[in-house]
Amino acid sequence: MPAEPVAEWTPAQRRLHWWTAALVFLAAPLGFLMVGVPLSELLAKFLLYQLHKSLGITVLLLVAARLVLRAIEGRPPMDAAVPQRQQKLAASMHALLYLLLIATPVLGYLVAATAPAQVPTLYLLLINVPHLLPTDAARFAVLMPIHRAAAILLVALAAGHAAAALQHHLHGRVTLARMWRGVANRRPAQPR
Repeated sequence: MPAEPVAEWTPAQRRLHWWTAALVFLAAPLGFLMVGVPLSELLAKFLLYQLHKSLGITVLLLVAARLVLRAIEGRPPMDAAVPQRQQKLAASMHALLYLLLIATPVLGYLVAATAPAQVPTLYLLLINVPHLLPTDAARFAVLMPIHRAAAILLVALAAGHAAAALQHHLHGRVTLARMWRGVANRRPAQPR
């Protein structure tokens, strides 16, 4: 960790944040769509599954890069205009988001590995990702609803995170501007 807090998020940190968010909000509905495609449309179903798996793996890689960058670059302090209680809540939400950003793709991999219908995992349709666990219908039956619940919770928390950032922005705080453009210029606070 850097000795002193940094003033702003780096451009790389900001890009990784937004790419991660975009992929999460794409992968989640895709997960429900792929399950609903009938087996009579096998090619479409296969491609949707591969896209969903590729998005999950990419999210996991992006989060790993984000954590490495955060360890190297640090993070800016929270906006002092945000009340202390909200800062603690935000820190807890960030920790839970990171946990879910890691756990959800890992659970997805475990679901794919244990699935009764062994469909290979082809990252970007190019790289075969080996399944390190054997097919196990009982394990699959346990893991699948956990993966689904984790994904739903991840999307709900991410949406709440976005709504909180927007709310801060509307009250003249720099929270959203710092992550969007890296700008710390404060607008005059709006009365509540």
